[in-house]
Amino acid sequence: MARKRLGRPFGRLWAAYAVSAYGSGLGFGAFPLIAVLALHASPAEVSALSAVGPAVGALIAVPLAPWVEYRRKRPVMIAMDLVRFAALATIPLAYAFGRLGLAQLLVVSAVVAAAKIAFNAASGAFLKALVPPEDLLTANSRFESTNWSSIAIGPPLGGAAVGLFGPVVTVVADGLSYLLSALGIASIGGREEAAPRKPEPRTRTGTGTGTGVLDGWRHLFGHPGLRALHLNNLLVSGLIMATEPLLAVLLLRQLHFPAWQYALAFAAPCFGGLIGSRLAGRVVARYGQARVLRTVGTLRAVWLIGLVFVGPGLLGLLTVIAVELAIIVHMSLFMPVLATYRLQQTPAHLVARTLTAWSIGQQAAIAACTALGGLLAEAAGPRTALAAAGLLILLTPLLLPRPAQNPAPAHA
Repeated sequence: MARKRLGRPFGRLWAAYAVSAYGSGLGFGAFPLIAVLALHASPAEVSALSAVGPAVGALIAVPLAPWVEYRRKRPVMIAMDLVRFAALATIPLAYAFGRLGLAQLLVVSAVVAAAKIAFNAASGAFLKALVPPEDLLTANSRFESTNWSSIAIGPPLGGAAVGLFGPVVTVVADGLSYLLSALGIASIGGREEAAPRKPEPRTRTGTGTGTGVLDGWRHLFGHPGLRALHLNNLLVSGLIMATEPLLAVLLLRQLHFPAWQYALAFAAPCFGGLIGSRLAGRVVARYGQARVLRTVGTLRAVWLIGLVFVGPGLLGLLTVIAVELAIIVHMSLFMPVLATYRLQQTPAHLVARTLTAWSIGQQAAIAACTALGGLLAEAAGPRTALAAAGLLILLTPLLLPRPAQNPAPAHA
């Protein structure tokens, strides 16, 4: 079947996304690597870098929500790409002059995290205006496919580049990818419709526009379907991400996996993201959006408990790959359907604030679950913490929307 064409403007937007996604894939885990290899940071300092930067970035993003909402989205996207490029460029410069420190990494991490949230909010609103409603799922599926392929390919190449050229080379690549992304978005051309201005009519969930990101949360929690999906996604994302450091300790320290096997265990399953994202359109066409959200949303939660049974050797490696593959296939099928539903159910004048509220909540949930998982692993061991995450995630399908919570799309 021929690939559906979504027009040259979308093609350029997709290309810009791909460039930055692959750049981020190359730079995945760069900050902890720099902290360990160049700054000789302690484990506590590395953990703080991983948690504090994104958390502060989420707080910075709160006042950015109305700023994004009331402006044309393409200039905002370009500005956020340039902010990320400028912030990341300070790291190789400071490293070259011997002035790089942990505080700078924390600041840059926070700035990049805030700019990412603002960029994603603007790009979601821009996509809704750029693509016809019936093509939103196709567009979101292509973004999802690109995201997973970049995760599969980027980190192994980035690790090899660090070994050959030093700890900051992937940060340079990541920064340049944002510059190229900004140029790609600027090349889209055309005249973007002026952003909405206050005062605006109240939405069907009773929200106005004067309280910034709070209106995004009011919309999310005032809409039955979005409320259920948001709460479900907070727990699923938080619990899955919390297992990454636990699995690292289990595989590398307790089961003595070689580093290349550890990298393979995470990179190889990401190709499953190409399968799920490509199936999304056909599965929704056959079974309907609401049924896919409930069924696939349930299936993505049942596999995590399998990580508890990972053992040493080849069988253990294959167990990790199988569990991660099952999770990623269902996650990559679920996420474009969720993203499409979220855009359909959000009025145009609330998209940026709603997406910002969603991202901030998700960042907070991941940070909280990761911290709690670390505390439990410290007290009872990583396998016990993995078991707790695997059992808790089995309860998350109870939060998925019931059939009555899936009203007709609100394209306004």
